[in-house]
Amino acid sequence: QVQLVQSAGGSVQAGGSLRLSCVAPGYIDSRYCMGWFRQAPGKEREGVAFIGGDGTTNYADSVKGRFMISQDNSKNLYLQMNSLKPEDTAMYYCAAFRVGLALGGTSCRQFKYNYWGQGTQVTVSS
Repeated sequence: QVQLVQSAGGSVQAGGSLRLSCVAPGYIDSRYCMGWFRQAPGKEREGVAFIGGDGTTNYADSVKGRFMISQDNSKNLYLQMNSLKPEDTAMYYCAAFRVGLALGGTSCRQFKYNYWGQGTQVTVSS
């Protein structure tokens, strides 16, 4: 069972920045895809950003140029969110999926992720 543990989210005014963190267990390696998802009340869950085992990334159009996904050497996952908008308000989740080989971020978008963090609320006020 993969346990992903997320840091607290936060509240910020429009235009501000937040950084989300997700601690991954030690056996996560390049054979996993990882990503950030979000779900706002009354809306479907959305894949926000993905990172593949090769280190490449993929972003939803709604966050391109504003959000950046990254990993450290321990495969802990981060989401730097800049120029936040009220429509970014949602519960954010980190997720992992064991592919078995290193793929690119774009390929990582296709999977049905089965390991999830506990979620963290991000609220952006206008």
